[in-house]
Amino acid sequence: MSALVAASDLAVSYGGGEPALAGVGFDLRPGERIAVLGPNGGGKTTLFRALLGELRPAAGTLRVAGRCASVPQTERSRLDFPVSALDVALMGTIPGRAWWRRPSRADRAAARAALARVDLADRAARTYGELSGGQRQRVLIARALVQDAEVLLLDEPFTGLDATSAARLEALLAELAGEGRGVLIATHDLEQARRWDRVLCVNGRQIAFGVPAATLTHDVLAATYGGAIVTLPPAHAGAPGPQEAILPPHHHHH
Repeated sequence: MSALVAASDLAVSYGGGEPALAGVGFDLRPGERIAVLGPNGGGKTTLFRALLGELRPAAGTLRVAGRCASVPQTERSRLDFPVSALDVALMGTIPGRAWWRRPSRADRAAARAALARVDLADRAARTYGELSGGQRQRVLIARALVQDAEVLLLDEPFTGLDATSAARLEALLAELAGEGRGVLIATHDLEQARRWDRVLCVNGRQIAFGVPAATLTHDVLAATYGGAIVTLPPAHAGAPGPQEAILPPHHHHH
């Protein structure tokens, strides 16, 4: 299958300065979920901005064959004015129409269909801010689906979700990948990353890329996170362990 995204020796910088991210080489195939691991400021957001076309490669090559859409953290997409879940999904139609034109009947139908796809058809009229964290995250995914995105870029989508909401979101991402979309998930959750298809580790440069079993080694994680890596003893007798874990980040700016 032809890759949706292919990068080779990619470097990305801001305003022509020193690269914020360098030496990146990976591919994203249809139906694949890739975890993007790295510390805050390590280049995850820089990579996503390059994939969205907001930053141009300073070196190397980047080929994006599918349309990309960003799915931000819900805490970064708080809307201070009252809009409904349908209104937020409709924002996905803005790139395809002139800014002064009102959404068409077809636009509204597409937004309703996207909400139904994420199992929120019955929440279309609800105010976005009144929805749970997991529901807001699914509304943002619906907004990306309205854009007919083949590549979804998710920024720590599980932050703040309870176990039930996280499991539901993880199942949704598996379904979307099963439909042939590619999914890139920026995360700090090692246990979750072990369940994705492949892992890309970055810290100003690419540290490693491959299947979780071969990539999430102590040496790779130490190079990716340094002192933020800790070893946890088994939770109880008979439990697997020890396990590596990442100390919670103290800020959210990349």
